[in-house]
Amino acid sequence: MASQKAIDNAMRLRYLRAIERFHKSITSYLTSTADLTKEGYVKKIESALKLLLKVEEIVLYKGDLQELQKLVQKMIAYRESEKEIGEIKEDILYLSNQLEKTKNARRYKKEKHSRSIYEEWE
Repeated sequence: MASQKAIDNAMRLRYLRAIERFHKSITSYLTSTADLTKEGYVKKIESALKLLLKVEEIVLYKGDLQELQKLVQKMIAYRESEKEIGEIKEDILYLSNQLEKTKNARRYKKEKHSRSIYEEWE
């Protein structure tokens, strides 16, 4: 029988995958659709939200994941906003890009003064 910790971890992973799937589907819709409309955006949000609501929401503690969760909630909130679809697209794609930049900044770190490492060997 699975322990409670294993069950909690599985629920957390299921929720993370769901919000990542939601985020990816909306951003790909915004970038790939030629004729964007507010009605199409709302329809896409509604269809993606059906899958997201099937998964129980979990409290996230990691910074990047909290930012992703806030971005997804902002995407959902934009369906009732009065903003134009161009403004919505610009804002969502900007925030999504900033999130990716923070993830990549942690992953790849450029060494400062990389030549000075090898000066001792010369």
